[in-house]
Amino acid sequence: MCHPSHAHRGECCGSSGRPTHRYEHHHYPGERFGVRRPLRFLAWKLGLEEPQVVELAAILNDLKTERAQAEVDDRRALSLLADAAQGDSFDRDKAAEATRLRTQSTERVQQKVVDSLTRIHGLLDAEQRGRLAYLLRTGTLVM
Repeated sequence: MCHPSHAHRGECCGSSGRPTHRYEHHHYPGERFGVRRPLRFLAWKLGLEEPQVVELAAILNDLKTERAQAEVDDRRALSLLADAAQGDSFDRDKAAEATRLRTQSTERVQQKVVDSLTRIHGLLDAEQRGRLAYLLRTGTLVM
């Protein structure tokens, strides 16, 4: 049976009263990308079908992995900066290495964002792409 708050709009149930496979439930209003459940939020906001949700999960997982690596790189860069500052004289080579590491890491994450959006674009229909663009423009979805 459809949830009572959805029954009057017919959003999630067909004539049988059983749930369809669209993710349009209103569980996470106002959540942004990077919070606990970005997949559910996007599935709901974009009205995704189950196969789209599976693919989106893989895309978000890849992006999450790249961001986690960037955090590791940042900790390494901070350690290099600390090492550079610790000695009797400042070690410019270590500081420069830290800067390179941070720059390369940032570039990899930004490229992964572009790659992820390219993949997301490919799995959405025109209406869903419009919703995605709206979420990006309004800052509801931050990538």
